[in-house]
Amino acid sequence: MTNSAILQIDHLKMHFKTQAGYVRSVDDVSLSLPHNTNLGLVGESGCGKTTLMKALLKILPPTCHHRGGSITFDGTDITDYSYKQMQAIRWNKISMISQSAMNALDPAYRIGEQIVETIRIHRRSVNKKAAWDHAAAYFEMVGINPDRLKDYPHQFSGGMKQRAVIAMAMVLEPDIIIADEPTTALDVVIQAQILERLKLLQEKYRGSMIIVTHDISVVAQTCSLVAVMYGGKLMEVGPVNQVLKSPNHPYAMGLKNAFPSLLGEKKSLISIPGSPPDLIHPPTGCRFVERCPFETDKCRVQVPEMQPVDSSWTACHRLSEAEALRQEAEDENIWLKKETA
Repeated sequence: MTNSAILQIDHLKMHFKTQAGYVRSVDDVSLSLPHNTNLGLVGESGCGKTTLMKALLKILPPTCHHRGGSITFDGTDITDYSYKQMQAIRWNKISMISQSAMNALDPAYRIGEQIVETIRIHRRSVNKKAAWDHAAAYFEMVGINPDRLKDYPHQFSGGMKQRAVIAMAMVLEPDIIIADEPTTALDVVIQAQILERLKLLQEKYRGSMIIVTHDISVVAQTCSLVAVMYGGKLMEVGPVNQVLKSPNHPYAMGLKNAFPSLLGEKKSLISIPGSPPDLIHPPTGCRFVERCPFETDKCRVQVPEMQPVDSSWTACHRLSEAEALRQEAEDENIWLKKETA
């Protein structure tokens, strides 16, 4: 781990136990998050993004088992931390804006009471008035009148609920904020406001943030680093400008082709045919092999290791041919041939 990393994940494996076998939701994942950095974690639904993030806070269900690897936060290995030890980490050091955050607020309590409770549980020396004042300051930061702290969740619109949850996640000024699909189900105007508010708050308090999403445009707008995940594994990690403009992994190339751009010449969007792999019985080699138009015999039998290229890392056996493959990947027929093969 480098000295600049606030979070280091090494060869982490988190598998769900089912009657049919273990679902390898996170399978040998290594990832580093530098201080004061926004990282985007992208990939299709079911690829393991949320499982990876919940593993950091140990809020996964009992059916999910740690099968190997480690998590190091700010130089300390927290992999085997107990519930009591994790209580000192959650919200204080690492907070999370979960999926469907609009439904995360308790409907029976005023929003202010819920935020004040969060503050006083973790800051026992803070009295109730000081906690209310602190909550009011954060409501102002997210663009909500502090008088609305006395309202119940049902009195808020969807965008206001989302901003209230962001305020709750930020109120203890954690070192890392995990935002899991923070703009799901919001219209584009509110989405833009939420993302801009998140980015401004992160810059103000010099923390790090992980934005989990399947929307590449969200990552392009808010992050400096991106990690592309597929089938429980990382495919490519690197600077946003490099990975989104010149991806080296065929899956990342496919995501780029499926994303519309407002700049440059208009091109037809190209979808990636097929479905993600069965993670109870995943492919022997590369997880993307069944959908990759550039697969070889080696791809079917050997798992590709992460390799450095420029300032990014990519797990692909044909990494040396990336430039040529990018050109081919822009031809829709390449993907259609794979679908009909």
